Amino acid sequence: MRSDLPFAVPGQAIGLFGGSFDPPHAGHLHVSREALKRFGLDRVWWLVSPGNPLKARGPAPLPRRMAAARALVRDPRILVTDVEARIGTRYTAETIAQLRGLYPGVRFVWLMGADNLAQFHRWQRWEEILQTVPVGVLARPGQGISARTAKAAQVYRRFKLPAAQARRLATAEPPAWCFLNLPMVDVSSTAIRARGEW
Repeated sequence: MRSDLPFAVPGQAIGLFGGSFDPPHAGHLHVSREALKRFGLDRVWWLVSPGNPLKARGPAPLPRRMAAARALVRDPRILVTDVEARIGTRYTAETIAQLRGLYPGVRFVWLMGADNLAQFHRWQRWEEILQTVPVGVLARPGQGISARTAKAAQVYRRFKLPAAQARRLATAEPPAWCFLNLPMVDVSSTAIRARGEW
Protein backbone atom coordinates (compact mmCIF):
# COMPACT_ATOMS: atom_id res chain seq x y z
CA MET A 1 0.00 0.00 0.00
CA ARG A 2 1.36 3.44 -0.91
CA SER A 3 2.28 5.61 2.06
CA ASP A 4 0.66 8.70 0.48
CA LEU A 5 -2.76 7.01 0.29
CA PRO A 6 -5.34 6.32 3.04
CA PHE A 7 -4.95 3.21 5.18
CA ALA A 8 -7.45 0.37 4.80
CA VAL A 9 -7.41 -3.35 5.51
CA PRO A 10 -9.08 -6.27 3.72
CA GLY A 11 -12.65 -6.83 4.87
CA GLN A 12 -13.37 -3.17 5.58
CA ALA A 13 -16.40 -1.57 3.91
CA ILE A 14 -15.49 1.89 2.67
CA GLY A 15 -17.86 4.36 1.06
CA LEU A 16 -16.34 6.49 -1.69
CA PHE A 17 -18.02 9.89 -1.82
CA GLY A 18 -16.67 11.81 -4.79
CA GLY A 19 -17.29 15.41 -5.66
CA SER A 20 -15.97 18.90 -6.12
CA PHE A 21 -16.81 19.94 -2.53
CA ASP A 22 -16.84 23.51 -3.84
CA PRO A 23 -17.41 24.34 -1.01
CA PRO A 24 -17.93 21.47 1.44
CA HIS A 25 -20.95 21.94 3.72
CA ALA A 26 -23.20 20.39 6.37
CA GLY A 27 -25.16 18.47 3.72
CA HIS A 28 -22.04 16.51 2.73
CA LEU A 29 -21.48 15.62 6.38
CA HIS A 30 -25.11 14.61 6.86
CA VAL A 31 -25.07 12.30 3.83
CA SER A 32 -21.76 10.75 4.96
CA ARG A 33 -22.99 10.04 8.48
CA GLU A 34 -26.23 8.54 7.19
CA ALA A 35 -24.29 6.34 4.74
CA LEU A 36 -22.04 5.09 7.57
CA LYS A 37 -25.07 4.19 9.66
CA ARG A 38 -27.56 2.95 7.08
CA PHE A 39 -25.14 1.03 4.81
CA GLY A 40 -23.08 -0.32 7.72
CA LEU A 41 -19.81 1.17 6.44
CA ASP A 42 -16.57 1.30 8.40
CA ARG A 43 -15.37 4.52 6.79
CA VAL A 44 -16.35 7.13 4.21
CA TRP A 45 -13.61 8.67 2.09
CA TRP A 46 -14.36 12.05 0.57
CA LEU A 47 -12.68 12.02 -2.83
CA VAL A 48 -12.18 15.75 -3.38
CA SER A 49 -11.81 15.83 -7.16
CA PRO A 50 -9.26 17.90 -9.07
CA GLY A 51 -12.18 18.88 -11.36
CA ASN A 52 -15.53 17.64 -12.66
CA PRO A 53 -15.45 16.65 -16.37
CA LEU A 54 -19.21 17.37 -16.62
CA LYS A 55 -18.89 20.98 -15.42
CA ALA A 56 -17.74 23.72 -17.78
CA ARG A 57 -16.32 25.94 -15.01
CA GLY A 58 -13.51 24.60 -12.88
CA PRO A 59 -13.82 24.53 -9.07
CA ALA A 60 -11.83 26.51 -6.54
CA PRO A 61 -8.19 25.37 -6.18
CA LEU A 62 -7.85 21.87 -4.73
CA PRO A 63 -5.79 22.93 -1.64
CA ARG A 64 -8.50 25.43 -0.68
CA ARG A 65 -11.27 22.84 -0.97
CA MET A 66 -9.21 20.23 0.93
CA ALA A 67 -8.51 22.68 3.76
CA ALA A 68 -12.18 23.68 4.02
CA ALA A 69 -13.29 20.03 4.05
CA ARG A 70 -10.77 19.08 6.73
CA ALA A 71 -11.88 22.05 8.85
CA LEU A 72 -15.49 20.86 8.58
CA VAL A 73 -15.04 17.13 9.26
CA ARG A 74 -14.66 16.10 12.90
CA ASP A 75 -15.85 12.49 12.64
CA PRO A 76 -12.84 10.10 12.65
CA ARG A 77 -14.75 7.70 10.37
CA ILE A 78 -14.83 10.31 7.57
CA LEU A 79 -11.55 10.91 5.77
CA VAL A 80 -10.95 13.86 3.44
CA THR A 81 -8.64 12.76 0.61
CA ASP A 82 -7.17 13.97 -2.67
CA VAL A 83 -6.77 10.39 -3.90
CA GLU A 84 -7.69 11.18 -7.50
CA ALA A 85 -4.98 13.82 -7.76
CA ARG A 86 -2.46 11.43 -6.19
CA ILE A 87 -3.22 8.43 -8.44
CA GLY A 88 -3.81 10.57 -11.53
CA THR A 89 -7.40 9.63 -12.37
CA ARG A 90 -10.07 11.94 -13.72
CA TYR A 91 -13.09 9.71 -14.12
CA THR A 92 -14.91 7.68 -11.47
CA ALA A 93 -14.56 4.37 -13.33
CA GLU A 94 -10.77 4.85 -13.49
CA THR A 95 -10.60 5.80 -9.81
CA ILE A 96 -12.58 2.74 -8.71
CA ALA A 97 -10.49 0.40 -10.90
CA GLN A 98 -7.24 1.76 -9.47
CA LEU A 99 -8.44 1.68 -5.86
CA ARG A 100 -9.60 -1.92 -6.20
CA GLY A 101 -6.12 -2.81 -7.46
CA LEU A 102 -4.41 -0.89 -4.66
CA TYR A 103 -6.66 -2.28 -1.89
CA PRO A 104 -7.39 -5.97 -2.54
CA GLY A 105 -10.06 -7.32 -0.23
CA VAL A 106 -11.50 -3.91 0.68
CA ARG A 107 -15.23 -3.64 -0.10
CA PHE A 108 -15.79 -0.28 -1.77
CA VAL A 109 -19.26 1.25 -2.16
CA TRP A 110 -19.76 4.24 -4.44
CA LEU A 111 -21.91 6.92 -2.76
CA MET A 112 -23.79 9.63 -4.59
CA GLY A 113 -26.61 12.08 -4.12
CA ALA A 114 -29.85 11.41 -5.95
CA ASP A 115 -29.10 14.42 -8.19
CA ASN A 116 -26.10 12.52 -9.57
CA LEU A 117 -28.16 9.40 -10.26
CA ALA A 118 -30.42 11.50 -12.50
CA GLN A 119 -27.48 12.21 -14.83
CA PHE A 120 -25.39 9.12 -14.07
CA HIS A 121 -25.83 7.74 -17.60
CA ARG A 122 -23.75 10.70 -18.84
CA TRP A 123 -20.72 9.60 -16.80
CA GLN A 124 -17.89 7.89 -18.66
CA ARG A 125 -18.23 4.08 -18.37
CA TRP A 126 -21.19 4.42 -16.00
CA GLU A 127 -22.33 0.84 -16.53
CA GLU A 128 -18.85 -0.41 -15.65
CA ILE A 129 -19.15 1.41 -12.30
CA LEU A 130 -22.43 -0.39 -11.52
CA GLN A 131 -20.94 -3.72 -12.60
CA THR A 132 -17.86 -3.22 -10.39
CA VAL A 133 -19.03 -1.86 -7.01
CA PRO A 134 -22.32 -1.52 -5.14
CA VAL A 135 -23.80 1.98 -5.33
CA GLY A 136 -25.57 3.81 -2.51
CA VAL A 137 -27.86 6.66 -3.58
CA LEU A 138 -28.90 9.22 -0.96
CA ALA A 139 -31.88 11.48 -1.60
CA ARG A 140 -31.37 15.24 -1.52
CA PRO A 141 -34.01 17.97 -1.58
CA GLY A 142 -36.10 17.94 -4.75
CA GLN A 143 -34.28 15.03 -6.40
CA GLY A 144 -36.30 11.97 -5.37
CA ILE A 145 -38.61 11.72 -8.36
CA SER A 146 -36.04 12.51 -11.07
CA ALA A 147 -33.66 9.98 -9.55
CA ARG A 148 -36.24 7.19 -9.57
CA THR A 149 -37.00 7.82 -13.23
CA ALA A 150 -33.32 8.16 -14.22
CA LYS A 151 -32.02 6.00 -17.05
CA ALA A 152 -29.59 4.15 -14.74
CA ALA A 153 -32.39 3.44 -12.26
CA GLN A 154 -34.56 2.03 -15.04
CA VAL A 155 -31.84 -0.07 -16.69
CA TYR A 156 -30.73 -1.54 -13.35
CA ARG A 157 -34.08 -1.62 -11.54
CA ARG A 158 -33.98 -5.39 -10.92
CA PHE A 159 -30.69 -4.98 -9.01
CA LYS A 160 -32.10 -2.44 -6.55
CA LEU A 161 -32.04 -3.43 -2.88
CA PRO A 162 -35.02 -2.31 -0.78
CA ALA A 163 -34.14 0.44 1.71
CA ALA A 164 -34.94 -1.99 4.54
CA GLN A 165 -31.98 -4.12 3.35
CA ALA A 166 -29.54 -1.20 3.02
CA ARG A 167 -27.04 -2.79 5.42
CA ARG A 168 -26.56 -5.63 2.91
CA LEU A 169 -25.26 -3.26 0.24
CA ALA A 170 -21.55 -3.41 1.11
CA THR A 171 -21.51 -7.21 0.87
CA ALA A 172 -23.82 -7.46 -2.16
CA GLU A 173 -22.42 -8.74 -5.43
CA PRO A 174 -22.52 -6.00 -8.11
CA PRO A 175 -24.57 -4.87 -9.81
CA ALA A 176 -26.41 -3.78 -6.67
CA TRP A 177 -27.71 -0.39 -5.63
CA CYS A 178 -29.90 1.07 -2.94
CA PHE A 179 -31.86 4.33 -2.80
CA LEU A 180 -32.37 5.94 0.60
CA ASN A 181 -34.67 8.81 1.49
CA LEU A 182 -32.98 10.84 4.22
CA PRO A 183 -34.10 13.59 6.53
CA MET A 184 -33.16 16.59 4.42
CA VAL A 185 -30.44 19.16 4.98
CA ASP A 186 -31.36 21.73 2.36
CA VAL A 187 -27.99 23.28 1.55
CA SER A 188 -25.97 23.14 -1.65
CA SER A 189 -22.55 24.25 -2.84
CA THR A 190 -24.21 26.07 -5.75
CA ALA A 191 -26.37 28.15 -3.40
CA ILE A 192 -23.40 28.94 -1.15
CA ARG A 193 -21.38 30.16 -4.15
CA ALA A 194 -24.35 32.19 -5.43
CA ARG A 195 -24.56 34.00 -2.09
CA GLY A 196 -20.87 34.87 -2.35
CA GLU A 197 -20.04 32.89 0.78
CA TRP A 198 -17.18 30.91 -0.81
